[in-house]
Amino acid sequence: MSETTIALLAGFIGFLLGISGLIAVRASQRRRHSFADVQEPTLPEGTAEILAALGLAYVVVDGVDGVVKASPAAYAYGLVRGHTVVHDELLELVRSTRRNGIVEEKRLELSRGQLQRGSIVLDVRVVTIADEYILLLADDQTEIVRAQSIRNDFVANVSHELKTPVGAISLLSEAIEDAAADQEAVRHFAASLHRESARLSALVQDIIELSRLQGTDVVAEGTAVDMNRAVHEAVDRSRLAAESKNISIKFGGSVRTPVFGDPDMLVTAVRNLIDNAVRYSPEDTRVGVGLRERGGMVQVTVTDQGPGISEAEQDRIFERFYRVDSARSRQTGGTGLGLSIVKHVMAQHGGEVSVWSQPGRGSTFTLLLPPMDDPEEHQDPVPAGGGRRTERAEEGA
Repeated sequence: MSETTIALLAGFIGFLLGISGLIAVRASQRRRHSFADVQEPTLPEGTAEILAALGLAYVVVDGVDGVVKASPAAYAYGLVRGHTVVHDELLELVRSTRRNGIVEEKRLELSRGQLQRGSIVLDVRVVTIADEYILLLADDQTEIVRAQSIRNDFVANVSHELKTPVGAISLLSEAIEDAAADQEAVRHFAASLHRESARLSALVQDIIELSRLQGTDVVAEGTAVDMNRAVHEAVDRSRLAAESKNISIKFGGSVRTPVFGDPDMLVTAVRNLIDNAVRYSPEDTRVGVGLRERGGMVQVTVTDQGPGISEAEQDRIFERFYRVDSARSRQTGGTGLGLSIVKHVMAQHGGEVSVWSQPGRGSTFTLLLPPMDDPEEHQDPVPAGGGRRTERAEEGA
């Protein structure tokens, strides 16, 4: 066989081998595509649109608990990290549904976020949406549970607080009846009865006020409020209580820009601070009330010469029914609701309340309120002193 024939034969064999290799590669690609289709099936058509319309956080997991799809809320709640379901409690519900084929529903309190700071309460529902997939739906109930807890605590606290004056009134009335022949004892018991009835009246009034505040929609019902007039009115309403202890109320400062809100609520907040200052200040002292614009905010300050508040207590004084000194509060007639009402009013108006205090150096409470964006559309604020004149002092007294 000649060399030419051998070369042609070798070339033909090489061509056949090349064709065979190409066919093998194509066949392998088809097999890989077929395998991929089996291992990574798509969600049923329309599923994504339905999940988006639910308005709930959702997670779709596959047969090995891998996250196929998750809503932004699921990531925000800390339920998912990357392609992994974070919490074992959720995975247990998923596996139970996969194993038993039944819908699982449960309320869970879970740590929130990677740093696990705080918790979130979720109503979780787990269902099967296809042979390969499990759907986990989560509805955030944190605020609802918190509100229920606050309401339950409030009812329990109110019940406890009401028992004391009501019980005292009952006992004092019996004592007066038994001591009818002793005029001195009758006068003593009658004075105590009057004190307890005043305390009960103040407590009921504060509860009614707090309930009214919680039912007021400031955004929908608010109007332009002249803080000069509001603070003047709060000062005037507090003068009688101050005069009974020979305490002078010094008022200074003014603002040109109104705030948006409820005038009665704002007067109540300022008056509560002044009443609180008068209640805990010694006789023959002074309470200072200041009003000014500072840092783009309307600022109201109330300063007293009372016993002061320790730093450890300052974070708690705005809690309902919390008292730094319970015995002193009973003597002064405090209800434990005044500062919580102030805090609630500020929250309703987009403002804040803060306190500076040191034992033995008195306290200064500060209200900060945002001014109206376009005050020209509303009535001009009344100039300082436009109502009844009050004593003036240095601004921020």
